[in-house]
Amino acid sequence: MPYPADPVVAPRRRRRWPLFLPFALIVLLAIAWTGFWFYAASRAEVELAAWRQREQQAGRMLECATQSIGGYPFRLEVRCAGAAVELKGTPTLQIKLPSVLAAVQVYDPTLVISEFTAPVEISEPGQPPLAIADWRLGQASVRGLPSSIERTSVVLDTPSLRMPGVAGADPVFKAQRLELHGRQAAGSTPDNPVIETVVHLNSAVADRLHPVAAKPINADIAASLRGLDDISPKRWPVRFREWQARDGQLEILKARLVQDEVIAVGAGTLRLTPRGGLDGNLQVTVVGVEKLLKMFDIERFMSEGQVGATLSALDRLIPGLGGIARQSAAPGLVAALGQRTELEGKPAVAFPVRFADGAVFLGPFQVGVIPPLF
Repeated sequence: MPYPADPVVAPRRRRRWPLFLPFALIVLLAIAWTGFWFYAASRAEVELAAWRQREQQAGRMLECATQSIGGYPFRLEVRCAGAAVELKGTPTLQIKLPSVLAAVQVYDPTLVISEFTAPVEISEPGQPPLAIADWRLGQASVRGLPSSIERTSVVLDTPSLRMPGVAGADPVFKAQRLELHGRQAAGSTPDNPVIETVVHLNSAVADRLHPVAAKPINADIAASLRGLDDISPKRWPVRFREWQARDGQLEILKARLVQDEVIAVGAGTLRLTPRGGLDGNLQVTVVGVEKLLKMFDIERFMSEGQVGATLSALDRLIPGLGGIARQSAAPGLVAALGQRTELEGKPAVAFPVRFADGAVFLGPFQVGVIPPLF
């Protein structure tokens, strides 16, 4: 008896749409993200306009010859070409620079990173530039909201500063690298602002300002500034007077300066007296203090004042005796400055630097007077 034939089963057709589902989802996400980016870009233009309006009301005019927004898909980049800032004050200042590029990640709008090209010209309206700053690469970052900035940083590679009215075309300051970092200290309030700052200088030279700075200096300075609540342009005497009235002070937490074989480390607090004199104390430790005193013209210091009068009297008593005393006085002066100690494994001298209403004391010796700042 023959077996019945097996029933013919038609092949099942495979569904192909699941194969295209991931691709379709990616396309939909890309479309949604594109829409979100363009919406964010349009909102950025609105916020920039509102921010400029607020700045204008505060006396700070910001203009761009041309402005563009890009950075799709993950960033918002605002490029301002022909940037100009006018700061109302006493005096009013104009700041001009070729271009500024500011970028923010779409997913982290509280961090702004910017790059700006040199040179920057600073002048009063209708006047020649007061200062011209140049650099190879300039970058900055700001963390926080416009109404509450948490911290900011500025980094300049090979910066230089020219002041045509002081040194013509020669720079009064130049360095390999300059870093400025600032943030609001814990507990800082608008009524009692406290700003923590850090400054890094690499191979800085400022021989036009003082012969001591003719050789490259490396510096690391950490400080805390109290009482500065207004950054609008003002003449320095006016600003210093207001700072003093607010009981402002500069606390140098740690400063380290290196020039050749001289190493200086110090800390202390500075303020201003009601007449504008510098007041405060710094505790300084120096490696190579003999070279430091020579930089500050120790021969002139030894020939002036009470010490110089005593040595001149020795010359009158016995000709030449004052000269011998001068040659042996320098080591004694170093010993009288303070205590012998050690810094970074090298012999050093620790001594106070005191400012008393403008008078400057190096250890027990008065070495100069700083004129009132207002």
